[in-house]
Amino acid sequence: MVGFTFVASGAMAQSSVTMYGRLDGGIEYLNHIANGTGGTSARWSAEGGDWGTSMWGLKGNEDLGGGLTSVFNLETAIQIMNGTTGGGRLWSRRAYVGLSSKTYGQLQAGRNLFIDSDGVWEFDPFVQQAVSSASLVRGRNWQQTSNNVEYHSPVFHGFDVQGQYSLGGQAGAFNSGAAGEFGRSDGIMLTYHSPLFDVRGIYDELRSQNGQMNNVFQASRELFVGANLKVDRWKVQAAYTHYSAPDTPAGLSSTADHYWLGATYQATPAWAVTAAGFYVHVGEGGGDASHDPASHAMLYVLGTTYNFTKRTFLYSTVAYVRNSANGTFSVFATPRDADPGTSPLAGQSQTGAYIGMMHIF
Repeated sequence: MVGFTFVASGAMAQSSVTMYGRLDGGIEYLNHIANGTGGTSARWSAEGGDWGTSMWGLKGNEDLGGGLTSVFNLETAIQIMNGTTGGGRLWSRRAYVGLSSKTYGQLQAGRNLFIDSDGVWEFDPFVQQAVSSASLVRGRNWQQTSNNVEYHSPVFHGFDVQGQYSLGGQAGAFNSGAAGEFGRSDGIMLTYHSPLFDVRGIYDELRSQNGQMNNVFQASRELFVGANLKVDRWKVQAAYTHYSAPDTPAGLSSTADHYWLGATYQATPAWAVTAAGFYVHVGEGGGDASHDPASHAMLYVLGTTYNFTKRTFLYSTVAYVRNSANGTFSVFATPRDADPGTSPLAGQSQTGAYIGMMHIF
């Protein structure tokens, strides 16, 4: 990271601005991709962001005195294979300003990762890589929301609380959102950290642009509980998530349960190996182009990283998903109605793999 520090000569208030980012690129393989003609195809491709989103950002603060600090963060995703940024937005991931106090916590307003995206990755053995806890929920847990008001409490005896509220901002339609945005959404997160273990609980509601929770993997309620156990060179991670979408059209499935268990072994200071299993069960009901029917799938993942330095590392991940008769889940977090997508035909298994490099600056 590159930092710049400025001092105002009048009030002698100290300010700092830091430029930071990371770049991720590599090669990817995926088989059994439904090709739209009743068959499947395999694919080799150069991809960016398989281990983690490439990004660039600025963050800063100013000491206001009396233990109070102003803060800001601007951050956008980057696709290094073609040089584009996140979805046509200048700052696709974060754009907020706030006030921070060690005594009272931090209050901020603007665009940010949705609360579960900000909270689930720490309990995911694959830290929300392209193959991770996001895969079998079709990316439900890695969204961003605009128009947020957000609070982060100080840590008290290992506990902290985070709350987020996203206003829809539409006249006469309190729950609805602007074009291209989610509707009114909110969540609360409680965490306990200790040297031996961590525990986190999240409850959130993510609404569609029309203000409804009408798709279990796109706009729904979520209840998440996760835990980490750290023993010597091992980290063991487990979680459970329940999704419900009460506004789903009659006859379609409106619930899902997601479980995972994984472990990372730090073989040397530079080399680590991770293995995990993820399972999803979609509740009773039919499906359509954008709603999954009653089904289930099991995803097995094995990965490794090797750090040349604290800023540069190589990674490799291989994954296999086994679907039930009606399941079309991919090893990647692809929406059911994505075009083009990566999902297999109903009932088919799928194998994917990628290798690449990440550089952090």
